[in-house]
Amino acid sequence: MGLYPEIGPYDHGLLDVGDGNRIYWETCGNPRGKPAVVLHGGPGSGSTPYFRRLFDPAAYRIVLLDQRGCGRSTPHASAYETDMSVNTTAHLIADLELLRRHLGIGRWLVWGVSWGSVLGLRYAQTRPGVVSELVLTGVATGSNAEVALLTRGLGRIFPEAFERFVGELPAGERDGDLAAAYNRLLQLPDPELRERAARAWTDWETATIPAPPRSVERFEDPVFRMGFARTVTHYWGNDHFLEEDGAVLRGAHLLKGIPGTLVQGSLDFGNLLGVVWRLHHAWPGSELVIVDDAGHGPGTQGMTEALIAATDKYARVREDV
Repeated sequence: MGLYPEIGPYDHGLLDVGDGNRIYWETCGNPRGKPAVVLHGGPGSGSTPYFRRLFDPAAYRIVLLDQRGCGRSTPHASAYETDMSVNTTAHLIADLELLRRHLGIGRWLVWGVSWGSVLGLRYAQTRPGVVSELVLTGVATGSNAEVALLTRGLGRIFPEAFERFVGELPAGERDGDLAAAYNRLLQLPDPELRERAARAWTDWETATIPAPPRSVERFEDPVFRMGFARTVTHYWGNDHFLEEDGAVLRGAHLLKGIPGTLVQGSLDFGNLLGVVWRLHHAWPGSELVIVDDAGHGPGTQGMTEALIAATDKYARVREDV
């Protein structure tokens, strides 16, 4: 089972969501199909055409968007003057509701990867009536323990890269919250210091990819690199703007009645904390699919097949649109 054929959007636009922000959205597939919304990762990665191909275009009305500050949404987080105080989890959830109503959708399947799984879970927990199903991969829950693992914790596995990563910080910042420390660097007025910090952050993320090829082409784009680093450290350094640490996992019972499929690579470092296993067992009606020899991203053949199997399964459950 391969990817569905490449398709383009039949409609797109920029939606004014307030606070000076406009988010890019597009719709693909069947205008009368089952609605599904794709939540990209990062935070700050933006959507890509790849996501369109995980859905049967004859069965789904596929909605993609670029969350605040990234992709084709404006203003972009790479710009120093962009106000990040109006880019929080609550803002993104409100944006999803504005977009859903703008498109005239009652309920939709929510698909999320990495940070998108955190956002999708919290959206479903706070707006359960508008989520028909969840398909999540590279599953995370936005806890402080997960951030600590992906920064300081992985230093034991990648010591050489970690030394370079921490070495970019001022001496007084090296023993605390590394994401918050990098976020402070990325707010400095000196553009050279900000660029060095963005490069160091993305170099660390690249170094911790568990399987070849260990390269991320998009990190070579200075605009993407700056916007991504600034956004991810903004969220990671501020507890993902959740009400309390661990809120998503503790709220798993709120997902009762919402079917969901969790597709997780066996080499995903998030598995070291058992997050996806604990979420699955706390969420009645969820299905956990482990894909061997796959990491955090959805790009391998095994991950693609599992994700398409999930969207194909839910395509048979029709919604009134």
